[in-house]
Amino acid sequence: MSAKRVKVKPGKAQSKIGFIAGIGFVIIGVVVVIPMAGLFGVLWTGLAAFIAYSHYKNGFTDEGFPTHEIIIDEDELTSMREEGGSGDFAGDDIEARLKTLASLYDQGLITAEEYEAKRKEILEEI
Repeated sequence: MSAKRVKVKPGKAQSKIGFIAGIGFVIIGVVVVIPMAGLFGVLWTGLAAFIAYSHYKNGFTDEGFPTHEIIIDEDELTSMREEGGSGDFAGDDIEARLKTLASLYDQGLITAEEYEAKRKEILEEI
């Protein structure tokens, strides 16, 4: 079984909001929870600080912490393609794929050689 693992980070905007919320929880931890709950307050504040830090890294830097992992089973995709299923993420509609390819070429985003090579590849799938 061949599987491809893709790690996914949350979006920048989502992480920035999470960072602000995390800072809020750190402040609540320092001002309210530590004085009232002692050791639990320290754990609360530490966890809130880690959450704020991880959201900071994801929201304000190019580094960061992935929060999800997608596993793509290559064998399953291959068998779906062979059976005519929808195993192609770009879409199985040959006509739509050719139009998209032509649009990329017309916009100057791919060269004539790249266009012809990919066009030939798509047409071979018929």
